[in-house]
Amino acid sequence: MMPGLESVIGADALQLGRQFGTPRLDLIEDDARKLQWSGTACILDVYLYPQPGSSQAKATYVDARRGDGREVDRAACVAALRKAP
Repeated sequence: MMPGLESVIGADALQLGRQFGTPRLDLIEDDARKLQWSGTACILDVYLYPQPGSSQAKATYVDARRGDGREVDRAACVAALRKAP
């Protein structure tokens, strides 16, 4: 677990929506789901997969990049896109 991603990895879609708002993109392919949020700082992709013994999909991987495709620190992107409480 990378520091700064604790609130994302293991979260379900509802929990992610509370953190970041409505996703810009919500794609379902087979048993995987990709949610995407974007802002001026970065684009955040969160991948959710079903967990053993549960029907609820949870976030297992996070990817972040700038609008031009360059990589950006994932934890910094999460912090930049997180809604104010």
